[in-house]
This record gives sequence, structure tokens and C-alpha cells, in this order.
Amino acid sequence: MGRVRVRQHVNPLSNRYQQSIFIPDWSQVYSNLSLPFHLDLGCARGRFLLQMAQQNPHRNYLGVEIREALVTEANQIKDEYNLTNLYYVFGNINHSLTNLLASLPSNSLELVTIQFPDPWFKKKHQKRRVVQPEIVEILAQFLAPKGQIFLQSDIKEVAQEMLDRFLENPHFSPLKPEIWLEENPLEVMTEREIATINKGEPIYRTILKVTDKDSN
Repeated sequence: MGRVRVRQHVNPLSNRYQQSIFIPDWSQVYSNLSLPFHLDLGCARGRFLLQMAQQNPHRNYLGVEIREALVTEANQIKDEYNLTNLYYVFGNINHSLTNLLASLPSNSLELVTIQFPDPWFKKKHQKRRVVQPEIVEILAQFLAPKGQIFLQSDIKEVAQEMLDRFLENPHFSPLKPEIWLEENPLEVMTEREIATINKGEPIYRTILKVTDKDSN
């Protein structure tokens, strides 16, 4: 299958992307809904999750991407691999993340990854960035008590802003004393991460944990 060509950047605030995410019957998608979930926000072509799902059959994987053509392609490839622990949905998480997470089994969301999101450098466009306070609060609500957030970007400003917005929420704190990690703790790297490393450029990564939920 040839690579689908799509626009690199999509404005999540445009009217086209304000419709609700279509949520399938998860029991018809995943073979075992009792497994913990890993959610990848902005999964692009989905190759990262494709590898993760193959290597970790004990976890369910869900990718969300705002470019519909990439979602269609990713699900076709997933089907070719006969993976029953992986699925991709088309949608704008800044619009309907709550409904999506509410549809998953309670306390099943253990890991969320947000990797190399669109930087939107112009100040007037920064409201388009994916990590907004509302998104942080929604994730705090739905993550399991020992849930984690993995963030990374090759743009220091973007990485710092994502980190700051999570730390401004009382439900998140750094997993380790050293906030910025030199190595990726996950066993799979994204295409963007590999390309950045090959160019010898820095990557800013961090892991956050959910706090104050153990007693709930």
C-alpha cells in the first residue's frame, strides 16, 4: 500500500473538525476489553502503535488522529496484521475526548502518549496546540490511579509548555526526580523520533504520574 498524502497541519479549531468522534462498539473491536489501554493522541500514520501492539499483546492500543485519511490507512494495515488489540479513530480530541474516554471500561486507561504534536509557532495560533488545560483535566479524570503520561517533542518550547500545563494540574507530578529523560523508556520510537535522532538534534521527553487518586 502506498503512503497516503495528506496536509501536514490541520487546524483543530475549524468548523470541519467540530463533529463528535464516532465511537464503535469496543466489544466488536478488541478481543479482550479487560486489558489495560494505551492511548496515543495524534497518532499520525499509526506505525508506533502498530509495533507496540505486536510486541505487547497484553495491552489494548487506541490511536486518535485528526487526519481521516491516515486513520483509514492505519486501520487497513492493522487488519492486514490481524491485530485485535489495536484500533484507530478519526477525530479532534480537543472537541470530544470526554465522550471517547467515557466509552472505555472504567479505570482501564493506564498510559497516554503525546509525541511531537504540531508546534503552531505563531502566537495567534498557539491556542491550536493539543495540550490545553481542559485536555489535562479530562485525562486526570479518566486515567487509572497509577496511570502515566509520556510527552515528547523536538521543540523545547512545546515540550516545556506541555509539561507546565500538566504540572499546573494538582493530579499530576513527575514520575522521576530528573524531569527530562535522556532515553526513551518505551520499546518503540516514532518515525519523527528516529528522524530527529538521526539528524543529531535533541528530544525533550518526560513522564508524569497521576497523584491523589489511590483513595478514590
